[in-house]
Amino acid sequence: MQRANLYHDKRAQWGVYFVFFGVLAIIPLLMDDPFTMNQYARYGVFGMLALSVSLVWGFGGILSLGQGIAFGMAAYGMGATMQMQYQDPVNDPIPSFMLTNELEALPTVWEPFWDTHLGLILAFGIPVLFFVVFGLLMFQARLAGAFVAIMTLAMLGAWYNMAYDMQPFTAGFNGISPPSAFEAFGVEVDPYSNMIYWVSLGVLAFLTISIKALLQTKFGTIVQAIRDDPERARYLGYNVAYYQTVLFALGGLVAAFAGVVWVMISQYVSPTSLDIFFSITMVIWAAVGGRMSLFGAIFGAMFIKAAESYVGDEFQATWFVILGVVFIVVVRFLPKGFAGLFEYAVGFVPYWRRNG
Repeated sequence: MQRANLYHDKRAQWGVYFVFFGVLAIIPLLMDDPFTMNQYARYGVFGMLALSVSLVWGFGGILSLGQGIAFGMAAYGMGATMQMQYQDPVNDPIPSFMLTNELEALPTVWEPFWDTHLGLILAFGIPVLFFVVFGLLMFQARLAGAFVAIMTLAMLGAWYNMAYDMQPFTAGFNGISPPSAFEAFGVEVDPYSNMIYWVSLGVLAFLTISIKALLQTKFGTIVQAIRDDPERARYLGYNVAYYQTVLFALGGLVAAFAGVVWVMISQYVSPTSLDIFFSITMVIWAAVGGRMSLFGAIFGAMFIKAAESYVGDEFQATWFVILGVVFIVVVRFLPKGFAGLFEYAVGFVPYWRRNG
């Protein structure tokens, strides 16, 4: 028998995940405040975005500052789907913002969103397809580190300007505000209900557990080996660009889930979903919580957004300065984030395992 750190025990890790999500699931049973449920559902979306960054950056070593691309594209897809659920194909086929911009017919790109199922497929599929193509272009050229960060940031800026400038199709800075809640399978998802909280939490739990299981497979081992030494992985015969592209696309899929759920919660989408600062903030969440820990990244996102909600109003403009200071302190003294601090604390718990 040898002394070990309980933090690295896989059974204990799975136990923490199930307890964490189980406790969060009963919160609506303990309170009855629609506004609070809506706010807590938003925290679930932020957790998904931090999860996306943790997967791509923490486990894949790909510093992407463009996860907001998938988030924004999926949000616009979901916004269009919900908007067309409200429109009448005969009497009112064109959204009001298009009429304001003097469009006389529904644009062709909006036609598929008459079908809710097809709209959802597009909301998920288009961001993932874009990330596959964009990832292949970058990783086949063997871009890494700061070059990937610059490329993703530049692409994010391009999509932001496109959404802002194409006002007849995207409503510009005013954004799309579907008048009614999302409806699927005959059920309306009220954004101020317990249901929306459970939807957000359920999607977050599903994505977290799925990624956790994926990272414990051979694929997860290979992507982490590529993160640590891509040249050695190439010498061993692995197609590094392929694995990086797949991981990049999976990160985009997670961010797309966040975008879809976000519009269900807020009933609104605008170019701010593609804002550069928002995507950079996602990286800060993951870094503060611990980018090489899925649970840590989720905790970092929820912790920072909760602090912003309850403390940001007090400090107002100086909140961003505080956030920057926290980020610098964590990077300097806690390179593994809060997860590293938790790992250190758990190391004092008596725990032994068999040698080998």
